[in-house]
Amino acid sequence: MSVLPHRPPSLDTLLDAPALRGLVALHGRTSVLAAAREALEAWRANATAPFDIAGFEQRCSAALTARAAPHLRPVFNLSGTVLHTNLGRALMPQEAIDAVAAVMRDPSNLEYDLARGARGDRDDAIEGLLRELTGAEAATAVNNNAAAVLLVLAALAEKKDVIVSRGELVEIGGAFRIPDIMRRANARLVEVGTTNRSHIADFEEAITPRTALVMKVHASNYAIEGFTASVPIAELAALCRMRGLPFVEDLGSGSLVDMARWGLPSEPTPQQSIAAGAHVVTFSGDKLLGGPQAGLIVGDKALIAKIKRHPLKRALRLDKMTIAALEAVLKLYRDPDRIAERLPTMRLLTRPLTEIRAAADRLLPLVAEALAGKARVQALPCKSQIGSGSLPVDRLDSVCLALGPPAAAKRTGSFPDRLSAALRALPRPVIGRVEDGQLRLDLRCLSLADESVFVRQLERVPTLP
Repeated sequence: MSVLPHRPPSLDTLLDAPALRGLVALHGRTSVLAAAREALEAWRANATAPFDIAGFEQRCSAALTARAAPHLRPVFNLSGTVLHTNLGRALMPQEAIDAVAAVMRDPSNLEYDLARGARGDRDDAIEGLLRELTGAEAATAVNNNAAAVLLVLAALAEKKDVIVSRGELVEIGGAFRIPDIMRRANARLVEVGTTNRSHIADFEEAITPRTALVMKVHASNYAIEGFTASVPIAELAALCRMRGLPFVEDLGSGSLVDMARWGLPSEPTPQQSIAAGAHVVTFSGDKLLGGPQAGLIVGDKALIAKIKRHPLKRALRLDKMTIAALEAVLKLYRDPDRIAERLPTMRLLTRPLTEIRAAADRLLPLVAEALAGKARVQALPCKSQIGSGSLPVDRLDSVCLALGPPAAAKRTGSFPDRLSAALRALPRPVIGRVEDGQLRLDLRCLSLADESVFVRQLERVPTLP
């Protein structure tokens, strides 16, 4: 029978040690007790040496620290995609951060009408702003644009036909497909036209007594080029008015300003759709609009009222933090001349190439020194993308730091992937992209204030075998 070498003290004795008393004060007795038991079990499973109290305490501390660490952590987004779905999309302006903190800290009039002293509507905080900014008669909001499309279809087209051009049956990230959403909303999809060409006659011929509405879906995440044709919004809206049908447009990414004024590719806006005669328009709050995740619905007063009465609206409604952030962001659009300065998304998209080049000039020698013997570093021109299905074909000129294998590296083929993993393991993970045998770090989204933190932690990157 084997005998455990130098058995550990009792659990109560271990918990009474100064180090573990400190952990109890920090993490609570229940968590420390669980960590201590796990550490003891691990020692017993491999007990080949005397029990080490210092090692035991260190193991408990490491386990508790890892358990207490938040799952959501700040990262450096050097991927080259500004609105990166997996990295949280739009960054919030300080006005939105302050507004969220205020409603988290104190009670608020979320659904309380202060003037009447009675129950109110949580849409009141944002409806007036959306009407003002889009020219629509009414507005509401849900938790994302897919939910907005689902709610509109469920409220306006249940058990009826919805006409959509075949070239607009999009699929976006997360397997969101227009045909699938139609089925979930209990509406019947009627495809018209061909993949590359649709005409007004296609829509006219498809309208029957079962038709509930005509829908146009903006192809924000792909582009069809060549021999193409699509029906202008104004023509579809006029047809729907003549036939007494609602015309719904899903804009997807939804910008509230003409991006061409900053030299960016133009994107359709809700204002243009409403002016052209659309009865209902849906768009995202967290893409080109630059706010929190939300699905915004604007349009005719009677149709919006019907949409708000549908039971799904309550299930999909926004919480108080999202409403507070969205209100703050929408207010910034009252001053469109300064939106590129005050809204982080627009600031990153419009960042001058000269500024990014200057950052590369500052960082190149510092990063090369920090990674000496671990990677070769050079500055190269590159292309950033807007992301999240917005303007998929267009790219923005940028500069990246390209990290390649050092001269002494033996396994050069897998080097960029191994280096990428090492950078993701840093205290503030660095997310780049592997391209042409290098790990490339696009500097568009690295602020001047963060440069020192970024460089300082690179010293922790190990020498890769």
